[in-house]
Amino acid sequence: MTDVFLAADRFLQAEARLLERRLFDTLFRDAPADGVVSVLRGYQNADGGFGHGLEPDKRCPASLPIDVEVAVQALAAAGAADPALLGPACDFLSGVAMADGAVPLAFPVIEGYPRAAHWTDWTYAPGLNPTAGLAGLLHQLGFEHPWRDSATAYCWQVIESGELPEEVHALGETMTFLAHVPDRARAEKAAPRVLERMTSSSMFQPMPKPGEYGLTPLHVAATADSPWRGLFDDAQIDAHLDHLLGAREPDGGWPITWDPPSAASRLEWRGMVTLQAVRTLRSYRKI
Repeated sequence: MTDVFLAADRFLQAEARLLERRLFDTLFRDAPADGVVSVLRGYQNADGGFGHGLEPDKRCPASLPIDVEVAVQALAAAGAADPALLGPACDFLSGVAMADGAVPLAFPVIEGYPRAAHWTDWTYAPGLNPTAGLAGLLHQLGFEHPWRDSATAYCWQVIESGELPEEVHALGETMTFLAHVPDRARAEKAAPRVLERMTSSSMFQPMPKPGEYGLTPLHVAATADSPWRGLFDDAQIDAHLDHLLGAREPDGGWPITWDPPSAASRLEWRGMVTLQAVRTLRSYRKI
């Protein structure tokens, strides 16, 4: 399976944006995380937030919480809790958050720029998506900030209210929060209930549905050391790993199963999902 890894490397070098190439070098070639940090600076705005299509489904230059989340995901993957990036980003989140700490994915400013069809007004509502994912990643990085604390309190309130949302991505963000929040006993008690809600969604695939968009066990337990690996049986994980391995395209990269707003956006997404596929397959010793 070395050829799978090498082909993915060639695809990333040929087609992916600089962020994924630098992150690949950090993850698999022991390059310092400084390269990832340097690339992310180009996406950060004067208000401390991130924009410029860092999440490629909308090409808006303005700062958006979803773009902050993609930046923090990259920093977490690289193990780089850079205060010069994270401090202003959290200040930005504080400035756009509701009183309870919740933030939305986006704002109406995206309507002036190319965007995927699913980026509509539902993304303007504050909620667990992306608040829970952001708070969880900040806990993973060990980065303290007043917004993280208020967001954490908000997440616990929603999780323990008995009124979890039905939307599968919000529940996936919640599992990220629970994977990294320090109160492990509390998190491990809550996780099965959140996962049960998640797996009841028609957009969750307990077993692979080739060509269909949806979340899978590998979104919840993306690496073999995930605290949620034990929530899935071996047959589920193995089926999804085999499907993931078989989904690779002849150019060495992985496809996406939704319609982005442009050809450039499609390639950027393919770089992102290819890097994640390699991380997952390497972690589970499939390549």
